[in-house]
Amino acid sequence: MGRMLFMGQEIKGKVAYITGASSGIGRATALTFAKEGIHVGLMARTETKLKEVAQQAEAFGVKVAVVAVDIANMEAVEQAVIELEKRLGPADILINNAGIGLKGSLLETDPADWKRTFEVNVFGTYHVTRAVLPHMVAKDRGDIINISSSNGLKATAGSTSYSASKFAIQGMTEALMQEVRRNNIRVFTMNPSLVATEMAFGDKLDEQDKEKYMQPEDLAEFMVAQLKLHQRIFIKQSLQWATNPF
Repeated sequence: MGRMLFMGQEIKGKVAYITGASSGIGRATALTFAKEGIHVGLMARTETKLKEVAQQAEAFGVKVAVVAVDIANMEAVEQAVIELEKRLGPADILINNAGIGLKGSLLETDPADWKRTFEVNVFGTYHVTRAVLPHMVAKDRGDIINISSSNGLKATAGSTSYSASKFAIQGMTEALMQEVRRNNIRVFTMNPSLVATEMAFGDKLDEQDKEKYMQPEDLAEFMVAQLKLHQRIFIKQSLQWATNPF
């Protein structure tokens, strides 16, 4: 049997911008990408946590830049992206991971909190994508991965604002995907169910069984596999479940 021909693509040396990079899925993605040789631009609200992740990522020998930003603020996002481009170059990959959760019935939830979920999860994703997309259009190539949720496919009681925001991400991503395919830009949506993060378990995260629940690193590895696919193919929408969380 002859030597197998690798049909995918090399991702080493590419530049990725990652939101929500200070913890959870974003942090795991930053470190996994760095291990793969991807230069990473990290965005989140907490600069101290970002710098800790950056230090770990730099140990893999890649370039790292951090910018503290609230993605709900469009002007701040635009400046953050300008700063990342100055330090790393234009993005080849965008991971829209930043998001907040909110539990409570529709009547019990404070309207300001309900709206804030949309401001971060939906408008924030829009702000970052709007700022970064021109990099990819100029290159006629790129990858955007939007982290939605299983709640964006099937809503649950007590999550009206969160589920609504994640359903909105589905529609926005679907439409964007159709818009930019002719620019050789691949737009993926990932819809994980329960992942062992601070957002899901709070201060009880360390008590959870790592063999039971999906870990942020699992999703990061999934993203790497998607990005390594040949440019002619992409997975439009995927749903990640834990095998046996019972």
